[in-house]
Amino acid sequence: MTMQANAQRRPPALVAGVWALALLPAAPLTAALASTASAARLENTAWVVERLGDRPPVGGTSLTLRFENGRVAGSDGCNRYGAPVSVRGTTLQVSPRGMSTKMACPPAVMQQAEAFQTALRNSRGFRLGGERLRLLAADGRPLLVLVPQAQQLVGSSWRVAGFNNGRQALVSPILGTSLSVRLLKGNQLAGSAGCNRFTAPVRLEGTRLRIGTPVATRRRCPGAGVMEQEQQFLAALPTAVSLRLEGDSLELRRADGAIALSLRRVPGP
Repeated sequence: MTMQANAQRRPPALVAGVWALALLPAAPLTAALASTASAARLENTAWVVERLGDRPPVGGTSLTLRFENGRVAGSDGCNRYGAPVSVRGTTLQVSPRGMSTKMACPPAVMQQAEAFQTALRNSRGFRLGGERLRLLAADGRPLLVLVPQAQQLVGSSWRVAGFNNGRQALVSPILGTSLSVRLLKGNQLAGSAGCNRFTAPVRLEGTRLRIGTPVATRRRCPGAGVMEQEQQFLAALPTAVSLRLEGDSLELRRADGAIALSLRRVPGP
């Protein structure tokens, strides 16, 4: 009887042991899956700063943040930046070993850029909700409040801030001339080349694009360099193969990575 009783008691103990062993990895596995899911929610998303601390950005500036391949990148309103980022669960930390361009901007814009970079480095967590991303300090205070970057390009209008002149230089339009681009329905670009109006077929696929040969009107306009500028601008358009949207700035880049066109959004519908 004693042997039978012992035999009857052993299997439950063994089964319980098996259960215990099977359950041990569950907690870390769940945590790992949750961490992966949180990181995936931010990966390949793009944001624009709505508030820096308790203030909106300085007028005319756009502060942006993009999560891509374990890094953050964007514009601090003056310079472009990039840095590794670690996202686990709801924790987030941007590496201080980042890189930035070194342009000089007005004092108020430079101060804002420094405050933005400090907020990024001091972020220790994030919260998603209500179509907003909040980067949080260690005590839970929101350091940055961001809204999704608008991705819709059809119907948008852009002013040309710079174009590649075909001699490996990005140049600004001649003072007193206006170069513009508008993306129309039906896979068409239209705008002004500084003197003549133009149209061109375009195909957009995510961040890739293909622009066909522009067709322009045939006016002759006075002014030194105006017609040469038009030729260079129209020649730069078909060289663009990719785009990068950062707030109110749009860059069209060539296959070699050089900027073909630099554009600023024109406010309005």
